[in-house]
Amino acid sequence: MQLLLPLQLEDLDPAHKVRDFGLVNGLAGLAALVALPVFGALCDRTRSAIGRRRVWVAGGVAVYAVGLLLTGAATDWRSVAAGWLVAQLGMYAAMAGLTATIADQVPAGQRGTVSAAVYGPQALGILLGLVLVTVLGGGASTGYAGLAVLLVVVALPWLLRSRDSAPVGRPQSFAAALRATWEAPTRHPDYAWAFGGRLLVNLGNALGTTYLLYFLTDGLRLDDPEGSLLVLTLVYLVATVSATWGGGVLSDRTGRRRVFVAGAAVLQALACAVLVVAPSWPSALVAGLLLGAGYGAYTSVDQALVTQVLPDARTVAGDLGVMNVAAVAPQALAPLMASLVISQLGGYDVLFGLAGAVTVLGALSVARIRSVR
Repeated sequence: MQLLLPLQLEDLDPAHKVRDFGLVNGLAGLAALVALPVFGALCDRTRSAIGRRRVWVAGGVAVYAVGLLLTGAATDWRSVAAGWLVAQLGMYAAMAGLTATIADQVPAGQRGTVSAAVYGPQALGILLGLVLVTVLGGGASTGYAGLAVLLVVVALPWLLRSRDSAPVGRPQSFAAALRATWEAPTRHPDYAWAFGGRLLVNLGNALGTTYLLYFLTDGLRLDDPEGSLLVLTLVYLVATVSATWGGGVLSDRTGRRRVFVAGAAVLQALACAVLVVAPSWPSALVAGLLLGAGYGAYTSVDQALVTQVLPDARTVAGDLGVMNVAAVAPQALAPLMASLVISQLGGYDVLFGLAGAVTVLGALSVARIRSVR
């Protein structure tokens, strides 16, 4: 997302790179609206020899790897969009099994720490991915192939060693489970507020980070935007991993979730404000530090908070599927929104201002939750 996909689209169609990047990710975002809840509901009902969660992770990883290979072989933006869609559908399937496992097996008082262990490596993967793509020469075919191989290798230990917990109660019919999943936000206010907070904070973060390469290239006009992106990502990584572990552990020890989630959202908003007030390379480094700290603390604690507002133990994966829409769809839809802001509404200053405002609204939404401290 940060390097390989935008560079590939720039090579294929430099005049329309911003539009193409938005359309490619927008298609995946629209698919997430349907796929995540449906995959989650199906995961709750799945029964197999290797478990209901593990089979979805295994299948999802396989489809994800194939999608990456297809994306690398693409020769125009439409085939990039098709390959990327396959990859994202695989990721959504794997997410259905992985996120449900936390709610199934981890006691509520330890979910902040475990969520940190799950989401901390996500930040590390950004840096390792950039390094891997650079070492492999930066080409689309070799870059995506390297990521596909790495994906399978790092998934194998969990697939070989994990064991599913027993299902709770009799499963609902697929239609009933899907209907209950979609109706959950209207029947359970705290679940709805948690969904709104996750959607807005992730949208603000995505708006602020998706076009960083183009911002460094066209906004700040740096001599080496790709090298600068690697440095900025390293700063972001250190802050994210530190805050992920710190936020998750402190949240478990204090028993508080909302204050950490809201505070993390405000940090991300401050990062956007820095880029609006003083757009420069030094301010970008400061913003990267603030954004990483905010997003790191947010991801670990928010996942713990979300698992504590689920309405029905029989539909855990389905309900988390809806929550995952709030995490994934902004990452896919933000490029489309950002491309319109950059080209039609005033450029990167307006984009970062919008990102900060949306993130603050997310913090206010989390503050409305009542059943979790």
